[in-house]
Amino acid sequence: MTPATALDWSYLGDAVMGGVSQGMARIEAGALRLTGTVSTANRGGFIQARIALPGGLPEGATALRLRVRGNGERYFIHLRTTRTALPWQYYQQGFDTGPDWAEVVLPLTGFAASGRLMVGAVRPEEVRSVGLVAYGRDHVADVSLAALGAV
Repeated sequence: MTPATALDWSYLGDAVMGGVSQGMARIEAGALRLTGTVSTANRGGFIQARIALPGGLPEGATALRLRVRGNGERYFIHLRTTRTALPWQYYQQGFDTGPDWAEVVLPLTGFAASGRLMVGAVRPEEVRSVGLVAYGRDHVADVSLAALGAV
């Protein structure tokens, strides 16, 4: 697994679509930490830290492995692929958090498309970005990612 601190993360919030969620992503104590307030007001509802993967995931990868902790909320990984042309398209899988570091394995077959126009399963070579996302409901977000890898 690659330490999250070794990757080039960028922050993105729903303000790009008129939403009012607020947050930040920063490296803290050897991990990526995403914090903020997610609001569904004004058709919003997410904050995210994203890493670009222009070369895709390694050939033969079947899952993502994360080392995470958080405030007890459910968070998500969003994958964008060569087939997600529109900004609101992604493949999503959720995971639960607690105060202690835990390893989470997310099979690629478990990622669900965000819309009906998206077909097929996630193929590792087509993945172009991975997002750590607080999404879909009003809540205070606080999630940390210490490592990310493909298995």
